[in-house]
Amino acid sequence: MAIAGALIVGALSGVGLPPDLMGSAPREQDWSALAAEVRVVDGDTLRLGDRTLRLAAIDAPERGQACADGAGLGFDCGAAAAEALSRLVNGRSVLCTVSGRDRFGRGLGSCTAGGVDLNGGLVTAGWALAYGDDLRMLALEASARAAGRGLWAGGFTRPEEWRRRN
Repeated sequence: MAIAGALIVGALSGVGLPPDLMGSAPREQDWSALAAEVRVVDGDTLRLGDRTLRLAAIDAPERGQACADGAGLGFDCGAAAAEALSRLVNGRSVLCTVSGRDRFGRGLGSCTAGGVDLNGGLVTAGWALAYGDDLRMLALEASARAAGRGLWAGGFTRPEEWRRRN
C-alpha cells in the first residue's frame, strides 16, 4: 500500500516525466527586434525593445574602463567596445538565440544583425574577449591577439579583473 501511495504522489508531482510535458519553458528562445528598437547598452549588452540581452561567451570592457592604445595613450576602451558593437549592428534589425540568463537575470545569447555574428565579430575585432570555454571564441580571440586588433593593440586589464577592483 505504501509503494502504491508513493507512486501516486510521484506521478502527481511530475517526477520522472519529460520536462516539456509539464509546460516548462523551452531551453532556447529566439528574440528579435526591429532596427528602431535596438539599443547598445555597452560592449556586450543590447536592449531589444523592453528586453535586455547579454552576448554569450564574450566579455567586453566596461564604460569608463581605461586602456592604452598602441602609442601608450589612454582611452575609454569600454566606450570603444560599445562603439564597435554599434558599428556591427549598423542600424539593422537583430535576431538572437537566447540560451539562458546571466546572474542579473538578463537573457544570455548569440545574436546577428543582417547576418553578421555580433558575438564573434566583437572578439574578432579585438573589442571583446572570449568568456568561458567556448572553443570558437577562444580561437577568434587568439587570432585578434596575434594580429594586434582592438584591445590587443595596446595595454588593458581584463574586464572581469577590472570589475573586481572597481
